Amino acid sequence: MRISAPPVDQVNVEERAARFTRRSIKTSTKLAGLKMAVSMMDLTTLEGADTPGKVAFLCRKALQPMDPRFHAPPCAAVCVYPNLVGAARAFLEDSRIHVASVATSFPSGQVPLRVKLQDVRYAMQQGADEIDMVIDRGAFLAGNYHKVFDEIAAVKEACGGSAHLKVIFETGELQTYDNVRLASEIAMRAGADFIKTSTGKISPAATLPVTLVMLEAIRDYFYETGVRIGMKPAGGIRTAKEALHYLVMLAETLGDAWLTPDLFRFGASSLLTDVTLQIAKLTDGNYQNPDYHSLP
Repeated sequence: MRISAPPVDQVNVEERAARFTRRSIKTSTKLAGLKMAVSMMDLTTLEGADTPGKVAFLCRKALQPMDPRFHAPPCAAVCVYPNLVGAARAFLEDSRIHVASVATSFPSGQVPLRVKLQDVRYAMQQGADEIDMVIDRGAFLAGNYHKVFDEIAAVKEACGGSAHLKVIFETGELQTYDNVRLASEIAMRAGADFIKTSTGKISPAATLPVTLVMLEAIRDYFYETGVRIGMKPAGGIRTAKEALHYLVMLAETLGDAWLTPDLFRFGASSLLTDVTLQIAKLTDGNYQNPDYHSLP
């Protein structure tokens, strides 16, 4: 098996990504876009001090991101470590919000495959319906692409067809756009349901140019196979304005079919606060005090 990817023109991709930040959006469209962004968010807590109580708070926030009078939708998912999946599942059991779990020795991915698969199976036994795995960046950078492919395929098999698999590249460690494009090809052909930029643990994380490279890989894969792969930029997206830039880029690159939580997610919990403040501003005509919007 040989997987290749076309080279990426760095100057061209950065110039095209910058153009998406200059689109003019009408107020009514902006409000609809911000509510769409809320529906696409994976609220995440991945800290050593996480507790069932903290997870319960996050679940409540995902269920009702702001006052009901603003008609904001619930978020797409809550993402936690495997040992807290049960707490999230118990809270969200009767909702349509997904329970996602990082696995495969997040964030480094530096353990044997059998340990990674145990991690995945445990998270699924606890009730996860989405698995966010990390690739072995060391293997990728050493040119061992077969190992990266085989591990993704093995994790996909461990998901058993019942859980969606998001494959995290940690693009800040992949060094070049060419590597990001190649990692996208490997992940999609190995069975990824989503490709995801980053763990959120290092900088740089998600950027518009990196995301554009991944979106174009998804587009080309769809043209070739007819299969729609999802995209998740994660880390470093903090403002409502940035979220709208990503949605404009998504629509213009992949089309309206991808404007759904089934195919696009934001992995940026801090983003929710600014988006809800902007929704309130567009609805009421004035900013609310941020103290009324609890941090996710």
